[in-house]
Amino acid sequence: MSKISSIVLLVLAFTFAGTSASFAQTTKYKCMIQMTNYIGEGAYISISLIDGKGAYEKTLYVLGSDKKWYKTLKEWNKFHLKNTAAVSAITGASVTGGDRSVNVIEIENSKINSGYKLRFESAVEDKAYNVKDLEIPLTTETLSAKSEGTGYIRYVRFSAN
Repeated sequence: MSKISSIVLLVLAFTFAGTSASFAQTTKYKCMIQMTNYIGEGAYISISLIDGKGAYEKTLYVLGSDKKWYKTLKEWNKFHLKNTAAVSAITGASVTGGDRSVNVIEIENSKINSGYKLRFESAVEDKAYNVKDLEIPLTTETLSAKSEGTGYIRYVRFSAN
């Protein structure tokens, strides 16, 4: 093999080694949210990845497509205004009292069992705001269990998609 061929192969090897590390392996989960039987408008809900220090890292899904109501999800909106990447691509309809919603969220496998949490923040027009309607450790156990909400969310269940 010539020196040029060897150099080209070496450059390609380093290039692919660097890019393959940046492709995080993920798993898609169906996320079923069962709402309580409240009276009122549809709830806006954000599902966020929270790091070990309690900071927002990533928006996984937003229920509620009218951006003028994002401000009602006060803590998430502060993060969203700084990090607006692709929220429109992961936005679904709001969900009303007693209804359920099933959506697919994608979670990086490296975040599971690593000190991260999933936070479900909820708000309803002219009603209470719940910064932590549901916050669960991101573990293999919680992804296979039913988790109870404390506000508009009755419970959440996940299943691998």
